[in-house]
Order: sequence, then C-alpha cells, then structure tokens
Amino acid sequence: MSEQPPQQGWTPRDGTAARSSPGGNSDRSTDRSTDRGTDRGPGRRGRNRGRRRTGWRRAIPTRRMLLTGFVTVAALLIGAFAAGYALVHIPPANATAVAQSNVYLYEDGSRLALDGEVNRENVPLSQIPLTVQQAVLAAEDRDFYSERAVDPKAMVRAAWNTLTGKGKQSGSTITQQYVKNYYLGQEQTLSRKWKEFFIAIKLGREQSKGEILQGYLNTSYFGRNAYGAQAAAQAYYGTDVSKLTTAQGAYLASLLNAPSAFDVTTHPENRPAALARWNYTLDGMVKTGWLSPSERAAMVFPDPQSARPATGLSGQRGYVVQAVEEYLTSEGIVDEKTLAAGGFRITTTLQRGRQDAFVKAVDDQVTDRLDPGRRAADRNVRVGGAAIDPESGRVVALYGGFDYTRQYVNNATRRDYQVGSTFKPFVLTAAVEEGSRTQDGRRITPNTVYDGTDRRPVQGWSGARYAPENEDGHSYGPLTVRAATDRSVNSVYAQMAVDVGPARVKRTAIALGLPEGTPDLSASPSIALGPATASVLDMAEAYATLANHGRHGRYTLVSSISKDGATVGLPARDERQAVSREAADTTTAVLQSVVDGGTGTAAQSAGRPAAGKTGTAEEDKAAWFAGYTPQLATVVAVMGQDPETGVQKPLYGAMGLPRVNGGGAPARIWGQFTGDALEGTEITDFELLTAPGSYQEQSEAPPSSPGAESGTPSGAAPPS
Repeated sequence: MSEQPPQQGWTPRDGTAARSSPGGNSDRSTDRSTDRGTDRGPGRRGRNRGRRRTGWRRAIPTRRMLLTGFVTVAALLIGAFAAGYALVHIPPANATAVAQSNVYLYEDGSRLALDGEVNRENVPLSQIPLTVQQAVLAAEDRDFYSERAVDPKAMVRAAWNTLTGKGKQSGSTITQQYVKNYYLGQEQTLSRKWKEFFIAIKLGREQSKGEILQGYLNTSYFGRNAYGAQAAAQAYYGTDVSKLTTAQGAYLASLLNAPSAFDVTTHPENRPAALARWNYTLDGMVKTGWLSPSERAAMVFPDPQSARPATGLSGQRGYVVQAVEEYLTSEGIVDEKTLAAGGFRITTTLQRGRQDAFVKAVDDQVTDRLDPGRRAADRNVRVGGAAIDPESGRVVALYGGFDYTRQYVNNATRRDYQVGSTFKPFVLTAAVEEGSRTQDGRRITPNTVYDGTDRRPVQGWSGARYAPENEDGHSYGPLTVRAATDRSVNSVYAQMAVDVGPARVKRTAIALGLPEGTPDLSASPSIALGPATASVLDMAEAYATLANHGRHGRYTLVSSISKDGATVGLPARDERQAVSREAADTTTAVLQSVVDGGTGTAAQSAGRPAAGKTGTAEEDKAAWFAGYTPQLATVVAVMGQDPETGVQKPLYGAMGLPRVNGGGAPARIWGQFTGDALEGTEITDFELLTAPGSYQEQSEAPPSSPGAESGTPSGAAPPS
C-alpha cells in the first residue's frame, strides 16, 4: 500500500502524526487544542485552558469575563458617581418652597386671615413638640438620626413593607424628601431623582439633622392646602403646632404618605385606612422607644375638625390685611418688599367679638335693607367704620366694606369722601384752646350767640366772599354755639372758623389726629363745613383724642409681629397733650347734647352716655356719624359710589329713603355696635373739666350790653 499524502494546509508543529478519530476522521478540535496546549507548554493547566467550549457552555461567562465586567461596571459607576457629585450642586430653593403667607391674628391669638397664595407658616423646630417630630419619623423614616442622607437599606425595606402589606413607607430618606420639597419639585423623572440623590448627600454633610428635619416639616404637604406642620395644625385641629397632642401629631404624620387618602372628614370612607396608618405610626413610636406601650394603649383617635372652605381674603379679611400692611409700611416697621416675601406672624389689636359686632350692625342697619334688584341707588351703597380704645389707641374693630372680593376699596382707610359736619367739633375745640373771640370781642363758649341766617356772608375774612348755605336753606336767626352744633348750622360754624382763624383750626385738627396731608384740609372759612377728605380711621383717631381728654397718641393696629420666631420691634406710642383737657372736655359736653336732643338721637340706642356729631358730604354723597363713650370712639360712614365707574354718587333713594343723612343709618349702626361692643362692661359717665359757660344756658337774644359774654350775634354790628 502506498502512503497517503499529508492533508493539504496542515503540518504538525511538533512533527507528530495526526491522530485519527474513530471511523477514520480527524478530530480537529482535539488537534487544535493539543496544538495550543503544546504551544503553551506542558502541564494540566495549559491543557484545560486550551479546551474550546461547545454547546450551552458557550453562554456561561468565564471567570475572566466576570471579573472584567465587574471591574468595568464598577469603574463606570464610580466615574458616574464622581461626575454626578462634581457636577450637581445644591441649587437655590424653588420659589414655591420659600413662599409663605403672612398670618394675621386677632388680639386673642385666634386666626384672622392669611394673605398669600401658599398656606404656609414656617416655625422653628423648637416649637414643634418632640412627640410630633417622633411621630413623623415613625411614619416616614425611623432611622433618620442614624442613617446617611441616602440609605439603600431604607429603599429595600420600604419596598418589602409595601409588598408584604406591613404599611406603605417612602423609599426616600427624610433628607431626600426635603431635597425634593425644597429644591427640586415633585415631578417624577429620572433627572430629578438623579439630582435628588447627589444633593441629598451634599446637604447631609452641610446641614445638621435638626436643620433638615425642620426644613422637611415646614415644606411637606399635609392636604387641605396646608404646607408645613403649622398650617396643618390649623387646618385639621384649629390650633398652633406647639399645642398638638401626640395622637394629633400621629394623625398629621400619617397624612404625609397620601393626604387625600387619609382625610376622614372630607372623605368618611377613608376612616379604615386612616386608622390603619395612624396605628402603624403609633406602633412605630413604640418600637423605637419613643412611646411606652401603656401610653400607646391609652391613645384615642383624634378626629380632626371639618375642612373649612378656602375663604382667602373674603369678608372683612382683605380690608384688615390691607389696613395692617399700610400701617406697617407707613410706620416704617417693615418695608413693602420684605412684607410681600411673607413669613410674618402679625397679631393685630382687633378683637373678634367687636369685629363681629360691627359686621352685624352694618348687616342689620344697611345690608338687609338693600334691594339692588329693585332700586338702582342701592347698588351704590358703601359702608366704612372704625372703633378705637381712646386710652390705648388700639383699633379694636375695622369695617372696610361688604366683602373684599366684591368691593376691594377699603372704605375705612380711603381718603376721598368729604367728612362734612363731623369736622365742626374741631372748630369748637380750637376756639376754646385758643381763647378765641368773636368779631365783636366776645369770648367763644358753648353759649356764645351767633347769627344762624342762611347764606349769611362771613365777616372778618379778607379773601373771596363766602356765604354758606344751611341744610335745606333754613335760617335760624340768633342761637348759641351749643344749639348751632345740635342743628349743625353751617353759617354759624363758618363764622366761628374765621373768628378762630382757619389756620388755627387746621392746626388743631392735625393735633387731634388728622394727617397733615389730608386732601382739601385748607385754611379757609369753608374748613368748618368739612370739605377735607379724611378717612374713617383718621376721624376715629381724632375723636378718640377728644374722648381721652385731649391726649393724643397715634392709633395702632398691631400688638406684635414676628418672623421665624424672631420678634420685630414696634415703635413706642408717643402720647402727648394735643389740646388742653378743658378744650377737649368742653367739646365733649356740647357733643353730648347732639346725641341727647340734636341730630344724633339715634345713637341713644347704645344705652350709654355718648357724645357725637352727624355729618353729610356735599350733594349727599356720604353720610357720617362720629362719636364716643368714655371707653370707645367709633366713626361710621355710608358712602355712594358707582360700582362700575367708581364715580361718587348721591345717596338719594338708597334703602328706599329720600335721602341718607348722618342721623340715620350711620347713627343707628353706631348705636347698635357700641351697645354690643360694650355689653357686660360698666356704664360710666364722662368726667369732664369744661370751660366757663359750657353748661349755663343763656338767652339767645342779644343783651343790651355789648360787653356781655353772649352779646350781639357774631357778625352783627355792635352798638355804638
């Protein structure tokens, strides 16, 4: 037999003959393996590594592949972490997170109003009870104080608890949730989660656990439009967070997981789920040692109050907020920009009972008598009012209008309606204060006789001729200052203003409390008839000075103000003797007769000794009553204004009346409010120190002697 030629293209490297497989076929795999193994040298290791894997074994990675893959992935993760940590910075807080409302409180600390779009009031951690803090941690992150900012174990545990029905728990730490609330927002995206991860790590290194928990409790949403623990305490229990019980705190903590799912009053069907979540929270407090088993056993579910509709600035709230803001900024206590940033807790001087009494008085005497569907004039009616404690200067009630959401101009603080005859007492006060005399040299007292003839030209005035008309063109002839005040005789008071000196009258009005820049407060004979457009609040301050025996101090609307627990200083009240007690008390004595038998008799409904004055603006566009008792000074104005154009309108036909004057609705409101506001307090008389002639009635007829105190009516030619 001849030799077979060697196979083409293959020559053994070691010179050995090829091994044939059974059946005569060459085992190429074995030969190549042998070749590679032989090439790497003898030994078992080389032979094993050289074997080529077949079939399913090819799908299994080798140890080298696993090691290489692990190192590669680890390098990528480390690189990604390093890049993320370097590139992601702690950003500024998002606008929503820092937005706060200013909280306005009544004098007794009860809630009055919020002025912001976000219902939030930040409080320091020290004001949140420890058990409330612990309840939140029991519900959301029990390892908060021991864990790092990002805790993978917490994520795994939360997922397991959710799957096994042990209670739904957030997979994020408190730190991560705070980062989401404060810096990033609520969108569910990978980008946001990526940033949250790195910001949380950095934040955990820069802030203490207490700072992070405080931020979390002030930014978390609890439902009912309440952001933060303080707003939640008010929304669910009508109290400050500092007064929450452990049971209440546990319920609020339960809400963090899903507020709408656990509100038991808005959705009664949520009660079983809410109870389960509440129990989970309390049981967690026991497990962590924050609550004893006996305390836990004694806990009763604290049903929250019913959800209240969002009233915002409706009713009187908006007017009060507006007035307080104007007061704070005008007095230089807080600048407008800082106040607009929110976060202030402002306790006003307003007293809830008296505020409610003012609203009821207006409703009873005006609102309930309006029928705008039948009477067009009723659409134009506006009301403003203010009440001040004369001794302290504290504004105890403020009425700005029917509803701030419908009539946003504050009728208590606006300065565009004439005050009318409510200005006349300032003329009398100035006359007594200055020791003024008539044109014929007689000292002016309540019993000095003047000429009350209609359209009588004033005498002694060097300016243009001035001859004011009395109401309805009535001529009274000779009458005393007291009688002229009772009947509000224009011709008498115009002459008296000239006798005193218009500049002195103006100075006295300012000393009593009217702002120096009051529109149309001009030193002319007409000043006595009230063309000045002082506000209701301005007039209340001036009348409070008369009630306080001539001592004046700027009114105040705020008793305290703070932000983030820090108190903002308030200016000290500077009280001084604006006019002599004799001048103020003499005016009071005369104004008492206006209520007792003059144009203001409707004010007697207060049931107390009172002094006051009616007033009517030109063309009957406003009607006023300003008055006081020893304890309370109150001013009421009913105004006419077109709701569409804002143009001032006469009140003819309003409430079905031919005309509205100060002795009507304003005096009735004053009487009802004053009676209700002072209910339960002692009825006291005025203690007055008056000028000579204040009470002694004398004949209104001119005496024969020109030197008598009540001689020839002022303006008449003295006997020669």
